[in-house]
Amino acid sequence: MGPLPDTVPLPEDEAAESVAAYLRAHPGFLAARPALYAALTPPLRRHGEGVADHLAAMVAAARQDAASVVATRRANASLAARVQEAVLALFTAASVPTCVSELFPPLLGVDAASLCMEEELPGTRRLPAGEVERRLGGRSVAIGAARQDPAVHGEAAPLAFHDALVLVPGLAAPAMLALATRHANLLDASHVAGVLSFLGRAVAATWPA
Repeated sequence: MGPLPDTVPLPEDEAAESVAAYLRAHPGFLAARPALYAALTPPLRRHGEGVADHLAAMVAAARQDAASVVATRRANASLAARVQEAVLALFTAASVPTCVSELFPPLLGVDAASLCMEEELPGTRRLPAGEVERRLGGRSVAIGAARQDPAVHGEAAPLAFHDALVLVPGLAAPAMLALATRHANLLDASHVAGVLSFLGRAVAATWPA
């Protein structure tokens, strides 16, 4: 009979010994992958100093994850409050494109903001036909990293280490907001899409008829 295929599982004791042997042969494996500590059951301190070191590493990894979550939530809450201020500014602005380019950056805490349209209008950044759909792909918000694209950010492109493209629906020509920032936690894709989508709709609602 030939050798068993690789997909046949080892008995539990053999699998455990295989893992243990690998870790003994590669003592730096866990230290190089601190994220794995979140999946492990904490060891008891009575097993010795080495085990206590691993316990400390697990605690440190958990604290780092918690700190990252807290920082992101604070940034998201701050952005929601800032969007409210930006919407209020829209309602009193003499020019929506000027409000976007001049007031949105300080109000939203971003480095630059542009209103991009597939039409030539004063204060907006002209895009080719079909470009808004190509970039958003049917989404209301697209958040990414390191685009640094002068077509949407103009002279602020070198600052766009992270950006958000936000649909402005219902205008005569396809349009979107382009927000550029150097700070990743300000534009966390999993948390801020809803509030940025609201901002895009607010721009559309205040656009002159």
